[in-house]
Amino acid sequence: MNNFWNFIWGVVILGVLASALFDIVPWTFNFIALAVVFVLWVVSMYNTFIRFVQRTNEAWADIDVQLKRRYDLIPNLIETVKGYAAHERGTLEEVTNARAEATKVHVDPTNITPEQITAMAGAETALTQSLGKLLAVAENYPDLKANTNFLELQRELSDTENKIQAARRFYNGNVRDLNTQVQVFPSNIIASMFGFDQRQFFELDESQAAAREPVAVKF
Repeated sequence: MNNFWNFIWGVVILGVLASALFDIVPWTFNFIALAVVFVLWVVSMYNTFIRFVQRTNEAWADIDVQLKRRYDLIPNLIETVKGYAAHERGTLEEVTNARAEATKVHVDPTNITPEQITAMAGAETALTQSLGKLLAVAENYPDLKANTNFLELQRELSDTENKIQAARRFYNGNVRDLNTQVQVFPSNIIASMFGFDQRQFFELDESQAAAREPVAVKF
């Protein structure tokens, strides 16, 4: 759609220039027409950037909702596991600490910075890894695995993990569209004029490939 409008504005500008060159209309009129076309193009591109930014912010809000849902599930999961495997203190504390660190990271959706995204990605990678260890420990306790509350928490956690992955892909798609618009000519001129910057993708640590997979639910 943006390429379409860029094409239309280009055709209009060429038409105005051609009419002036062939003396179809006076040059004075053409200068005015060119100025009007340019202003309209700037306004159109500015509004396009605003839409891209708003979509990116809304996409991050979706991620934030799912992350908070996971944070809310984890204490109940820890308490359930503790009832059957209290001596697994190290693993339980690791999950508790990872959750605490993740909840400390604040990402302002109206002013997302690369530093915020990097901090969040690191915290979420650590939390996902610790949860994986906790669920691996649960495999050693048949009574825990058969506990109805534990199974329900596992289902909810797995569902939340899948939603986080989907929200992350949606956010990254919007970031890609925004970054492309910031980079390509001539929209990059407007981006520079009004301070529209590229956003950072929300990617987990590449060295922690296992953390990319949703928490598995085994029965």
